Amino acid sequence: MQTVHHIIGGKSVPGTGTRTGDVFNPATGEVTKKVVLGTQDDLNTAVAAAKAAFPAWAETPPLARARVLFRARDLIEQRMDDLAAVITSEHGKILSDAKGEVTRGLEVVEFATGVPELLKGEYTEQVGRGIDAWTMRQPVGIAAGITPFNFPVMVPLWMAPMALATGNCFILKPSERDPSASVLLAEILKEAGLPDGVFQVVHGDKDMVNAILEHPDIAAVSFVGSTPIAQHVYATGTAHGKRVQALGGAKNHALVMPDCDLDKTVDALIGAAYGSAGERCMAISVAVAVGSVADKLVAELEKKVKAITIGNGTHDASEMGPLVTAQHLARVTGLVESGVSQGATLVVDGRTIKVKDHEGGFFIGGSLFDHVTQEMDIYREEIFGPVLCVMRAPDFDAALKLINDSPFGNGTAIFTRDGDAARTFAHSVKAGMVGVNVPIPVPMAFHSFGGWKDSLFGDHHMHGPEGVRFFTRMKAVTQRWPAGIRSGAEFVMPTHG
Repeated sequence: MQTVHHIIGGKSVPGTGTRTGDVFNPATGEVTKKVVLGTQDDLNTAVAAAKAAFPAWAETPPLARARVLFRARDLIEQRMDDLAAVITSEHGKILSDAKGEVTRGLEVVEFATGVPELLKGEYTEQVGRGIDAWTMRQPVGIAAGITPFNFPVMVPLWMAPMALATGNCFILKPSERDPSASVLLAEILKEAGLPDGVFQVVHGDKDMVNAILEHPDIAAVSFVGSTPIAQHVYATGTAHGKRVQALGGAKNHALVMPDCDLDKTVDALIGAAYGSAGERCMAISVAVAVGSVADKLVAELEKKVKAITIGNGTHDASEMGPLVTAQHLARVTGLVESGVSQGATLVVDGRTIKVKDHEGGFFIGGSLFDHVTQEMDIYREEIFGPVLCVMRAPDFDAALKLINDSPFGNGTAIFTRDGDAARTFAHSVKAGMVGVNVPIPVPMAFHSFGGWKDSLFGDHHMHGPEGVRFFTRMKAVTQRWPAGIRSGAEFVMPTHG
């Protein structure tokens, strides 16, 4: 059976540990690989390689660093099918969705290739008599990324290109549930010309996470995961003197107004709630129906949810694949059961789904609840599965208050034809990313991604301009030269010797 190893110093390294984790094919439930779970010694080796590589990489002109990323961009595009296949084989999402994930990550690589423009500082002449001043941005040193299972290519590419372009070395700790994509990314970056030690992959579980957070030579940590872990990462990392951005969980609401285009709204909600089996931090998991639209919305959603084709992500007909593990399947199933027991109306029950020839797979169908209230577990917890909760509000103000009362503030959306309602919502809602008739408002790479409240711990959003700020430190220089004796004219060709 294949074992997934670390990538340290540009080489595949089995590491010093004896522990391994199982990597499943979620569509069949079979263990297809083992992944090594690294030790403190493995991390120390990776940090030592990064420290050795950092001085030369930091001194590499930004344009030269950008050219490495240009080549990486082309290689990622050429190997998109390979990356998508790896994602589907270990995560379970359908191939077309996996390719979309790679594309969204590729956009950040493209943005990072503009680093010579992004790193330009500011200059002020004559801030005082004979004194000039300017600012510059310099790399923080060694940065680490701790990434989740649901986007094994996109999220690492939200972090690493920004860190590398700005002159840092980067150590990636991917999810142990689907680790192979990170190894493939390391191979691509090496082929693109990235020096050994500048990008490395160390595998592991919570022990490796804590080792990263406590390592004195790691200056910055970027994290995406659940809110409880994000809180731990932020508190532990900052306590050890690190710069930390920790993106947490979500409970994304869509406000549905009576004047919306119902057909388009329903289609948008189906894709946003059930795409990737709901395993997205930007999935819409709550639809807040205002007034008279509620009954019509639920009736149309019911028909669409029942029609979703569930199957192996490699099959062209599949619209939704399995969940990532049996443990996660059990958790989602348990939350559906809690919704029933706590009084919500289960309009569509996804627990009954069976996929032919995939009886061991981690499949669950789409579930749809109506009459959900704020006290229910299915509302309070991030389910991270194909479950859409419909709540009812008498008017716009009540719906907006409901959304703003949520402890999460990752993304949200409104569906309406009323420009005033849309503008008021965008201005007043307490969330970091807002869609107007757009169900999953993930910003393009040249903007930045991040939530509010319990969805983000730290001062910086991810990628885009905020990514440049996170992975660099500002330096201000004030300069004055003493007046000298100027020589007369020189008629010799100037040289740089």
